[in-house]
Amino acid sequence: MAHPLEGIVVADLTQNVAGPFCTQTLGDMGAEVIKIERPGRGDDARAWAPPYWGRESATFISLNRNKKSLALDLKSPGGLEVLHRLVGRADVFVQSLRPGAIDELGLDFAGASRINPRIVYCSVTAFGARGPLSRLPGYDPLMQAYSGLMSVNGHPDQEPARVGTSIVDMGTGMWAALGVVAALRQRDTTGRAIEVTTALFETALMWMSYHAMGYLASGAVPQPQGSGTAMIAPYQAFPTADGFAMIGAASDALFARLAAALGCPEMVEDARFKDNPARVSNRVALVAALSARTRERKAAELVEALRVAGVPAAPILSVDQMLQEPQTRESGVIVGAPHPRLPDYRSIGLPLTWDGVRPAVRRVPPLLGEHSGDVLTWLGYTLDDVRSLKGKGVIQ
Repeated sequence: MAHPLEGIVVADLTQNVAGPFCTQTLGDMGAEVIKIERPGRGDDARAWAPPYWGRESATFISLNRNKKSLALDLKSPGGLEVLHRLVGRADVFVQSLRPGAIDELGLDFAGASRINPRIVYCSVTAFGARGPLSRLPGYDPLMQAYSGLMSVNGHPDQEPARVGTSIVDMGTGMWAALGVVAALRQRDTTGRAIEVTTALFETALMWMSYHAMGYLASGAVPQPQGSGTAMIAPYQAFPTADGFAMIGAASDALFARLAAALGCPEMVEDARFKDNPARVSNRVALVAALSARTRERKAAELVEALRVAGVPAAPILSVDQMLQEPQTRESGVIVGAPHPRLPDYRSIGLPLTWDGVRPAVRRVPPLLGEHSGDVLTWLGYTLDDVRSLKGKGVIQ
């Protein structure tokens, strides 16, 4: 399959989660991604362990497939010259350095576009380019706190709970990748450099969009709902004889099917439950009545019965169960590739297909500096140049 971004070169000066998730997405789409890392240490995520897979951080390898690693000392003149040359050859430059650091390298948007007048320049920032916090660094849990996301997560009257994945980081990476793809199309139309800026804080606010709209509409401050949601009922996890199951009866028709499947069709005639606004207003009574029925069955039996009845329902799986789930296996979203160090290597692939084909792992996550020599020779350095730069510690 010809990948959509085949032939596009991405210079990747990012680390941790948001930026690497963006560039991994671009790499999955076929771009040639060159990851610039510090010699000796590399991306901080290389040390975010345990868990390890073999001797490598599981976190790092989840975010860095389909990339080459160039270990480069940017504090040395020789290293900076290599980076400038790479930006001159690239189609896309993605950076997530702290505010001010990129200017010191002469590679803010103005500097990069002087080197390459057709560059697509993407900054992954904490708070964006404007505002009183724009110079501060940012991290996923801080953004979950600052945006109000933690205030609606978890259960009422319990301590604040972080969403159990780096949803703000990865969401920002998705927006950055989308912005880059759109900017490439614009660049090809206009022939000029395009600047794209993303922000963790703004991504977190975007996740809160319907909560914010609900507050603006009603004046009521949204509260945590556990497994449910404030505006639909029943739409949450219900207890079973051996655990819990998720039920999503998001319409009057689905509620009627649910009541019939649970052997209590008379609930549909109850004025407290006649429509969704009534069910939301009488949520406590509704959940109590339905829970009395769901507790009579095991989770698997309940989910199967509701699915037969046409009611959306799902088991609540652990990670190991999710990986063994037939739908997971049959979807093809678990992708693998021959790996020189991890014989059983596989990962969650891009959740997109083109003409029914999912992008493959063309290159497994690299060791630090694994491709330094290859990248420099591609940039026009001789083998003697490469040996000299390595001897001086400019590259690893």
